[in-house]
Amino acid sequence: MIDLNLTKILNRLQDGNTTEKNEIKYLLGLSDPYDINLLFEAAQNVRDRYFGNKIFLYGFLYFSTHCRNNCNFCQYRRSNKMLARYRKTQTQILTTAREMADAGVHLIDLTMGEDPELYSSGESGFNRFVGMIKAVQKETKLPVMISPGILPDRVLVELADAGIIWYACYQETHNKILYKTLRHGQKFEERLAKKKRAKRLGMLIEEGILTGVRETLDDLTDSIIWMRDFGVDQARIMTFVPQTGTPMARIMPQDNLTEQKIIAVMRLILPDRLIPASLDVDGLDGLKARLDAGANVVTSIVPPQKGLAGVANHSLDIEDSRRTPDYILPILKTCGLAPAMPEEYQAWIENRQNALSSSFAKKDKIVC
Repeated sequence: MIDLNLTKILNRLQDGNTTEKNEIKYLLGLSDPYDINLLFEAAQNVRDRYFGNKIFLYGFLYFSTHCRNNCNFCQYRRSNKMLARYRKTQTQILTTAREMADAGVHLIDLTMGEDPELYSSGESGFNRFVGMIKAVQKETKLPVMISPGILPDRVLVELADAGIIWYACYQETHNKILYKTLRHGQKFEERLAKKKRAKRLGMLIEEGILTGVRETLDDLTDSIIWMRDFGVDQARIMTFVPQTGTPMARIMPQDNLTEQKIIAVMRLILPDRLIPASLDVDGLDGLKARLDAGANVVTSIVPPQKGLAGVANHSLDIEDSRRTPDYILPILKTCGLAPAMPEEYQAWIENRQNALSSSFAKKDKIVC
């Protein structure tokens, strides 16, 4: 039986209209397979309208797994003594980034924990960090995303001045109480402030949330509304994978259907933004489902035999080369999708940056 209310909401969103919180929550709570399929079809229609059949590919380079923080959900938390750590040299980073570029990715995602060696070294440590980021950008001639945690404002300014395009600093949730149980000892407002600062500097912002961490539908809805109102440029959702050696190791894992529904709803609410299908949770086997839900980026592409790790899953599909374009492209074809040309990704970035500049110019004019 067709749910006329669902059809009405989906049609309105596909026409580019806004919706209310209760309707977003309703979509996230869908449980009937037929209704969920309608949601996914609507998300695909919207993606096709804005992006055609083109998908962007992101190389992922987790260059330091050392971290000074003690996040309860993360296997790389400071207190986890059960995990071998690494810290890649600049030569290793550049070699791997060059290999990713040669494989055809559109962006290099440089990720690290808040490495205590870097933070304890003060200005000299961050000078090395900034130099490495610039070297990757110069070596690959590709856009770079940095996901390094909380950076000093001076460093954000220097990176923005160097033309680093993306800053990722995930909140994981916008429920302050739940946030405290996830990011132990870290200030909620400080992470928000860094995103605002980077955006004001002209950088594009990726926000990320976790599902499967005892959040409610209201929590998920509020996060999507926050991302819409903030104007994020890329919105990521990942399913929590319980990790040995963490306080949340015994949480019952959930399947990926919730993640798929969130991808679809984010596509409807953020129709022209980038929404990743991550290989980090279910590996290659979970890619098609996320693309079918409306994602338009494949992220966490990691080359084998480089000693690199993932985030949610330390080694899933990496060393057997299943997180490479050679394995990803056939799945895109199965979905009726294809990798974008580099100039198409660059054009999207330039359009977003121009829109951001225009928005700030209008706000400054109003203030004056």
